[in-house]
Amino acid sequence: MKVSETFSHRRIKMNIIVKPYGGESCYCRPDTTWERENKDFYVPECVETLYWTPVLFAKVNKAGKCIGKKFVSRYYDAAGYGILLYIGTEVAFASCADHTSLLPAPSIDPTSLETESGRLGVLKNGEEIYGIDNVSKEDLESAICNASKVTSLRIGDFIAVELAPMEAVASRDEVQAQLKVIHDNEPLFDIKIQF
Repeated sequence: MKVSETFSHRRIKMNIIVKPYGGESCYCRPDTTWERENKDFYVPECVETLYWTPVLFAKVNKAGKCIGKKFVSRYYDAAGYGILLYIGTEVAFASCADHTSLLPAPSIDPTSLETESGRLGVLKNGEEIYGIDNVSKEDLESAICNASKVTSLRIGDFIAVELAPMEAVASRDEVQAQLKVIHDNEPLFDIKIQF
């Protein structure tokens, strides 16, 4: 069997490239972290505290490397809001747990981000723990440019920009927590975190 035949049968994977809050560098989460079905999250037994951060993200629609700011709008055509869960504070380990990237299908036109993108709200057990009305499209586009300097962007990759510092969202003492993400009065996610 030829090497090219072996590789042609493999599934092409995508990355979730994350720009941490307050940082300029980025890191990648594997596609196994992507939760797209609104399923409850069962915390691994070794984890005592679960952390989270809200994100603005975009889906790459054109492959590229070393993208300049002048051309960045050509590489994505929709954005969205979501959250990232972390099973600890050591990012390399904490960001690899399955189903910890809650990123629904992007549905925001990037041209409307700074003017009419709608309110993002995150509720824990019915009480808002985070809210924002508008975000900067510039932060998202800057993250795309910076990520493309160190990694090749592929069609289907996500670029996520953290909007707030990582914080604890639930602990084993609570046993269960309800986490709801709402954008423009429409629920994006409504999950239970089970310890």
